[in-house]
Amino acid sequence: MASPFLYFAGDRLSRAELTAACLDGDLVALGDAYMPADAVETAALRAGSLAPILCHTLAATHLSAAWVHGALTAPPTRHTVQRAVARRLGVVPDRRLVYRDLAVDARDLQRLGGVLVTSPARTLADLARVGDPDHATAARLLADADPDAVTRAIDDLEAGVLPHKRAALVLLRSFASAVRTT
Repeated sequence: MASPFLYFAGDRLSRAELTAACLDGDLVALGDAYMPADAVETAALRAGSLAPILCHTLAATHLSAAWVHGALTAPPTRHTVQRAVARRLGVVPDRRLVYRDLAVDARDLQRLGGVLVTSPARTLADLARVGDPDHATAARLLADADPDAVTRAIDDLEAGVLPHKRAALVLLRSFASAVRTT
């Protein structure tokens, strides 16, 4: 179900009307959508702003999921998504997406704002496995926001066989020890 607080260009208002409402201070941009300036930005609204690109077949992952969960203040330039259905998709749905064809396990997904997003623990594990500074910073911010997700992410990584698992575990354990010492 679409949120009444989200406006998309061409839906209820044209892009020109949305831009005018922003200039008047009535709306603010939220990803590819707009929301009332006096509304509280929530994870559900951030996720809902991704509805046109995710539809029902994709889930937000990595930096996109970190943004939805509130670890990042701005959405990534290109959203990272994974298949959330068993059947393979024939084409990459949108050029603005980094698409991963491997299906996300349903237990690692949660529905926010009408779309699927990886859980905080799965998002942490994914971010830690990438190994670049942007993903590590996002992982740190998400770990600070949800310390319980760190333990779940470590447990999930220890149980599976994944690429870059060792480096991810080192990073996540450093987050866990920092939480214990504070």
